[in-house]
Amino acid sequence: MSIDKPFPFETVEEGGAEITRTYAVDWEKGRISGFVDGKEAAKQFIKKALITPRFKCLIYDSQYGSEIQENLMDGRASQEYIETEIPFLVEDALIHDGRIRKVTNVKIIFGDGYPGKDSVWITFDADTIYGEIPVEEAV
Repeated sequence: MSIDKPFPFETVEEGGAEITRTYAVDWEKGRISGFVDGKEAAKQFIKKALITPRFKCLIYDSQYGSEIQENLMDGRASQEYIETEIPFLVEDALIHDGRIRKVTNVKIIFGDGYPGKDSVWITFDADTIYGEIPVEEAV
């Protein structure tokens, strides 16, 4: 049975708010714990996108994730090269999400163990639709 009823398209609003509710990750326990939305969901996306290797996880498309670990943290890249590439790679990992407008103030802090894999920290500000989010993450 088919129902042919005209749909009043003039009542459809364009550009509605993006739904950002998602599962909350408890990073310390490594478990899903409830839900997050809005700014908290954007913060979680930033962390997750930076630590997820791009092109390695089949559940994500080619725009999701970061190439930082693969391209820079193998111990062969010079400190100068890392300082040059990280701002681009951070922005490239995040800018595909509609909540992120731009990435600014990228700073790289090298630990004593450089070129050790876990010795580089990055800090930056993510300008989002929810306001500025300061980020500090080990890569």
